[in-house]
Amino acid sequence: MMRSMFSGVSGLKIHQTMMDVIGNNIANINTVGYKSSSVNFQSMLSQTIKGASTPSDNNGGSNPMQVGLGAKMSSIDFNYAQGNLQSTGKITDMAIQGEGFFILKSGLGTYYTRAGNFAFDSIGNLVNPSDGSIIQGWLANSSGVINTNTALTNLTIPINQAIRPVATTTVNYAGNLPSDASVGDIFYAPIKVIDSQGNSHELTIGFEKTASNAWNWTVTTPTGASGNGAIAFNANGSIASVTGGPITYSPSGADAMSIAPNFGTVGEINGVTQFATETTVSAVKQNGNVSGTLKSISIGENGEITGVFSNGQNKVLGQIGLALFKNPSGLLSMGNSFFTESNNSGLPITGKPDSGGRGQIIVGNVEMSNVDLAKEFADMIVAQRGFQANSKIISASDEMLQVLVNMKK
Repeated sequence: MMRSMFSGVSGLKIHQTMMDVIGNNIANINTVGYKSSSVNFQSMLSQTIKGASTPSDNNGGSNPMQVGLGAKMSSIDFNYAQGNLQSTGKITDMAIQGEGFFILKSGLGTYYTRAGNFAFDSIGNLVNPSDGSIIQGWLANSSGVINTNTALTNLTIPINQAIRPVATTTVNYAGNLPSDASVGDIFYAPIKVIDSQGNSHELTIGFEKTASNAWNWTVTTPTGASGNGAIAFNANGSIASVTGGPITYSPSGADAMSIAPNFGTVGEINGVTQFATETTVSAVKQNGNVSGTLKSISIGENGEITGVFSNGQNKVLGQIGLALFKNPSGLLSMGNSFFTESNNSGLPITGKPDSGGRGQIIVGNVEMSNVDLAKEFADMIVAQRGFQANSKIISASDEMLQVLVNMKK
């Protein structure tokens, strides 16, 4: 009689815990990056009243007789299924489409989360604004190159950072020189080039026809610049040969410049051509840039953070890191939608997004809770009925004990 009462008590306890888990899931229905939990039950030890016997020549075998002693929880498991993505339009909000966790550093602790509602603080750290924990990844060097084989570091993007000027070293030319031009005709192609201090200078090359399929090129500006050469064309209008160069110039107060002109590929119809049509030759590109300050950033699906500068240049500034775990169900929940590794989660396998099984970064979105409200309400009914049924076991056992006690009267 007492066994049934204690079995009922064990049932009350686990169904109460089940209701606690359901309540927590429903409370976090709108929590960014929240992963729902579920409770699993298992039976407790059974009391053996009679053991099993083996068959003999005269009698068959008999099965054991056991009475169960109640139920207990076997586990409380997280459901890491992908939650729906909600658009926010905020450039620093990110969702992971696929597997992986964002990595955050707070004090001496490292945490992992699916909640990507991030922001920049006053010194340019990319942080979780609720507690200031800093997103981890890799920073690019001065040339915009990222080495993901190094240790993770804080992603800090100073909003007032500048990009230094880069002196021009090459100028590309394209367009047409007219094959029907007269010997002695000259056509000009100007372009702005940049010195080591970021000053711009107008560089102009004059193309003079010297004979059939032959042209000379000469630098005409700026004053003090020098450079000349010749271009010969094939009968089909492609370049046969290019001689001369480079262009040299020593601007006041800046480093001396050496600029290589690129007129196209020998034997191919590209760059500068010669056909019997109008003149379109021009300088189309130079590789220098003036100094500029960071105006905005963009984040790609692979987690690369690219800065857009006031001089029109784009430069890779950093790379967001993601972590994978062999057993994410083994992670410990630390609140604030954070997890930390445990003895059974395995070590984090870090790398860049969209590689090695890690998901893509979806910018301007956050991952919402994966709580299924219909399922939670159904589970709530199951928990409630289970609790009621176990309470009936206790009350029925009590009535039976009361009858037994009243037998003496």
